[in-house]
Amino acid sequence: MSADDPTSPRPPATEPTAGFRVVCVVYHPGDELEDFAASLGHATTAPVELVLVDNGTDDTVTREVAERHGARVVVPGSNLGYGGGANAGASGATQPWLVVANSDLVWAPGSLDVLAAAADRHEGAGAFGPALLNLDGTVYPSARELPSLTQGAGHALFARVWPSNPWTQAYHRRQEVVGDERVAGWLSGACLLLRREAFEAVGGFDTSYFMFFEDLDLGERLSLAGWHNVYVPGARVTHVGGTSWRARPAKMISAHHRSAVRYLTRRYHRWYEWPVRVAIRVGLKARELLELRAAR
Repeated sequence: MSADDPTSPRPPATEPTAGFRVVCVVYHPGDELEDFAASLGHATTAPVELVLVDNGTDDTVTREVAERHGARVVVPGSNLGYGGGANAGASGATQPWLVVANSDLVWAPGSLDVLAAAADRHEGAGAFGPALLNLDGTVYPSARELPSLTQGAGHALFARVWPSNPWTQAYHRRQEVVGDERVAGWLSGACLLLRREAFEAVGGFDTSYFMFFEDLDLGERLSLAGWHNVYVPGARVTHVGGTSWRARPAKMISAHHRSAVRYLTRRYHRWYEWPVRVAIRVGLKARELLELRAAR
């Protein structure tokens, strides 16, 4: 790319010192994958190895995009889920930095370099997340607190009918594009910069979560191992969002609730907490049925 090219990203305040392996897990992708790969070319001035993990049964689109952008394709042979696919794509990496990202993202110019510069400033952090922008420019709450029982219950029950409820507000921690970097309980797996050393130390994603909650679980395990999760609002990506949900809303809703039950029953695993586990299962099943009815 020529230095005179007006589309070239502006160099970051701190140049990255090493390259990245970017892992993108896909399942029957559409045009959004081309947008992802094309915008990634403007996200950093450092070397990038793009690895596309195709969990689907037809990898035609994936291979076409890979050929145009010099990416490598990994075909596991079965659907490993998001965390399992990300682990497969990260396997064998030698770069100090891993990026795990959804295919329905568009990178802002220089955004990955901004994340890398933040990583240089926060040596005790294992994961970094950008500001995830919705299509209308609003900020998706991608940096959240680890939910307490009352906070999680309040959010689950009232988030849709009373979005400004105090439990959801505390869980999401109102976010703006501007503002200081801060430590969060966990960061959305839609776009994560991971210190490979930290990621490997905790064993990567827990593959028992097929979809959803694998990012919350990873953030919690990183924290328990002594690593911080840092939200970097100066780095921005636009999340088109919902490409999988639109095609398979019922399956996605059920998968989300199964993972929620798995995570919460593991957290409250002691024998005397069995009433909590029962309440969690009953409450989440009721919520799932309501959401499935609304999706019809």
